[in-house]
Amino acid sequence: MDNAPEDQPPEPANLRFLRRLVTVLTVTMIAGVILITSLIVIRFNQSAAPLPDTIILPDGGSATSFTQARTWYAVVTESDEILIFDRASGQLVQTIQIDLPAAPTE
Repeated sequence: MDNAPEDQPPEPANLRFLRRLVTVLTVTMIAGVILITSLIVIRFNQSAAPLPDTIILPDGGSATSFTQARTWYAVVTESDEILIFDRASGQLVQTIQIDLPAAPTE
């Protein structure tokens, strides 16, 4: 039993300091990553505006896209219209017809 713990020389002070320093820095880094991640999640959830429960499109249109802001939301329909609704009342505020140029023929 030449390698028994009693026979080993004591650890140098600077090596013990470095080991503790690395341990403290590792714990600090893990805590920082957890803190930053939780703050991002909290801020993202607070800034998101709630989605409307239902959207009734005129003329039985079918939606292809949706976007929103603080005071309005917009729906793009299959008939190439953008319907802008008021967020507070849910009423249709504006209709924008999208007129795309005809595709060139070869």
